[in-house]
Amino acid sequence: MTQAIVAALIVLWALVIVLCIVVVALLRQVGMLHERLGPVGALVMPGGPSVGDVAPSFDLEAIDGRNVLMGGARAQAARLTLLFFLSPNCPVCKSLLPIIKSVAREQAGALQVVLASDGDMPAQIAMVRREKLEAFPLVLSTPLGLAYQVSKLPHAVLIDAQGKIVAKGLINNREHLESLFEAHRLGVGSLQALAAAKTLELATN
Repeated sequence: MTQAIVAALIVLWALVIVLCIVVVALLRQVGMLHERLGPVGALVMPGGPSVGDVAPSFDLEAIDGRNVLMGGARAQAARLTLLFFLSPNCPVCKSLLPIIKSVAREQAGALQVVLASDGDMPAQIAMVRREKLEAFPLVLSTPLGLAYQVSKLPHAVLIDAQGKIVAKGLINNREHLESLFEAHRLGVGSLQALAAAKTLELATN
């Protein structure tokens, strides 16, 4: 009788181990499927000015007193402008700041980064000091966020030297951020639009 119970327990434990292996394999497959079905690059949200439009014209003062001129024909610059909307209370924004710094260093001379937020000034100053963001002007402007209809953070807009929007979208990782520059390089509104066009082309051929 005892041997039968031991044998039954061994069989049960073997089944549990097999089930665990199956569950792990299924989770891996689900993860891979999620990556394949996920958005390509930054997710472009509806609303606000479209890619190709002249960026809304703003003449703002950063919290450190620097003048920030963006958008419109009068705001032409020699560099691309990355407008990055963030908040001191946004954990994803915080995780992206080292990437923003890295990209700014890699494209020094060809890119200027402007940080945009709103709300409590002391919290913004504390964020700048804590994250060592003194190199980038930070503007506090609710109208700026409304002009771009920013409803979720972090959100980024890439503006060319002529003051036109060349890419925009939600940014959750380095791949999303780099997709803005890649879309600009390819001359497309977004990598999603490019992927959709290729899919339609394959479907019609």
